[in-house]
Amino acid sequence: MSTEKTWQMHSTSSVDTEAFGEATGARLKGGEVIELVSDLGGGKTTLVRGLARGAGSTDRVASPTFSISREYKTPQFTIIHFDFYRLAEAGVVAEELREYLGDPHFVVLVEWGEIVQEVLPQNRVTIRIDQIGDESREFFCSYNSEQAYLFEDINT
Repeated sequence: MSTEKTWQMHSTSSVDTEAFGEATGARLKGGEVIELVSDLGGGKTTLVRGLARGAGSTDRVASPTFSISREYKTPQFTIIHFDFYRLAEAGVVAEELREYLGDPHFVVLVEWGEIVQEVLPQNRVTIRIDQIGDESREFFCSYNSEQAYLFEDINT
């Protein structure tokens, strides 16, 4: 039985945010689902840039706000980055998302996931980013004991 855990970090710059993402990305195994929660301009894309680099991707990371999703290839898996900000309802995109969930060949990142909450697995990592200044952010990560490898002993 897994238990809910939390991990918290303070970032004072986009460099800190990317470093946290890189450290976490290096620990990804494939099959993870990570929900990213923050306001517009909160640092989600900056975090994803670090996650992708840490996982070994050399792809250019950009916000998928207008394209709904982007893919970043890594040596072990593909990161699928969804952004549902512009959607009023999930529709067929929810079915596309469902195809990747739990597949060890993919890591799924979801922004603005409220619209697909019924599709997202309970067994997911949630990273909430709170803006506390122009560059400062607080990261609140919730996960279960099976996902602890992502955050244990991180030094950013």
